[in-house]
Amino acid sequence: MFHLKKLYIGNLPYSVTGDELEEMFAEFGDIESAVVISDKFSGRSKGFGFVEFADDEAAKAAMEKMDGADVGGRNLKVNEARERR
Repeated sequence: MFHLKKLYIGNLPYSVTGDELEEMFAEFGDIESAVVISDKFSGRSKGFGFVEFADDEAAKAAMEKMDGADVGGRNLKVNEARERR
């Protein structure tokens, strides 16, 4: 079962933090979590993360508006997050 509330954010600049990711998406609605995934050995960002919204409408609006948006010279990829297998 998929929840549109959770979005995958790809092609992030490596300098972006979880707090900055949350700020980028806050205009669309209440955010439950914003996480930038980092390498467990080096601690460096892997260039992607996840944002989870309180409701589907906010997530849908964020996906439509932010997919392809330029952040730090990189075009974001914003999709519905898939369940881990």
